[in-house]
Amino acid sequence: MSHKTQFLLLILYWGLATCSKNVTPVKAYRIVKSVNYNGVSVDVVIDKPLNDTVDVLVVYHGTVAFDSKILEAAQNTLDGFKRILTRSDMMIVSVAYPEENLLMGDNIVQAEAALLWVKNKANQELGLTTRKIFLAGHSQGGYLVAMLNTMHATNGVIANGPGPLNLVYRCQQEEQGLIGASIACTGLKARYGLTSLNPNPYYQRSLLNFTEGYKADILFVQGLEDSPIQMYSWPTFKQNVDACTNCRERIFLELPNLGHTAIFESSTAKSAFNNFIQLR
Repeated sequence: MSHKTQFLLLILYWGLATCSKNVTPVKAYRIVKSVNYNGVSVDVVIDKPLNDTVDVLVVYHGTVAFDSKILEAAQNTLDGFKRILTRSDMMIVSVAYPEENLLMGDNIVQAEAALLWVKNKANQELGLTTRKIFLAGHSQGGYLVAMLNTMHATNGVIANGPGPLNLVYRCQQEEQGLIGASIACTGLKARYGLTSLNPNPYYQRSLLNFTEGYKADILFVQGLEDSPIQMYSWPTFKQNVDACTNCRERIFLELPNLGHTAIFESSTAKSAFNNFIQLR
C-alpha cells in the first residue's frame, strides 16, 4: 500500500470518528421524570421506542388511594397498555397522578398538566418530535381521560371501565351501609355532608356530568360483568353520551362475561383498541 493511499485512509478514518462523536445515537429507554406545566408538577413514566419521531400514548392508572402506590400503578398501567398495543414505534407516557388527601376529581389538575407537557414541552425536554397524541385510561384513569376530552383536543381517547359514573348513587349506598366505605365518599361527606341533603357537589364530580363537548373521538370499553355500582349507572351514562350533539365520534364496546379489566383480557377489545388508534 502506497504512502498516499495510507494517508487518504487515515484522513477517512479520522473523519468518520469525528462525525460519530457529534451524532447522538438513537436509543430506547424507560425513565421516571418529574414534569411541570404552568406551575403544576407530576411524575410520569416514559417508555420511548428506538425512533425519535413518535406518536404518543398518554395513559392513566386506576384508583390506588395512597400516593405511595401511584408510581407502581403507573408502571403497571404502562405495561398493561404496552402489552395490548401492536405498534412498537409509539412512545407511552404513564401519569402517576396523585390521589391521597384529594377529593375525587381534584387530580384533574395534575392529569391535565401531564397532557399539556406532552403537547407543548416534551419535544424540547426529550429531544424528539411528537406527532399524534392519544389518551387511554383504566377505571379512575378512564374517568380522567373522559374529563380531559371535554377540555383539550387530541387525536383520540380510550376509556376502559371509566368511573365513578355516579357518586350520588355510590355514596348513598355507603351511607345506607349497603356497601363498604370508600375514601372517595368519606372525603366528599366530610366536605359536603350527606348526599340526601346536598347531592349537587357529588353529581358535579361524577362522570355523568361529563357527557358533552368531547373534543376527540372516544372509545369506551366496558365489561358487562363489572361491579353492580358501575353497571347500575352504565346504561344512563351510555344514553347521555349517545345523545350528545357537540361531541366527536363516540364508540361503545360492551363485552359480556368480562369485568372491570376487560380491555386487558379480551382479544376483541385489543383489536378495537389498535384499530381505533390506527384509523386516526
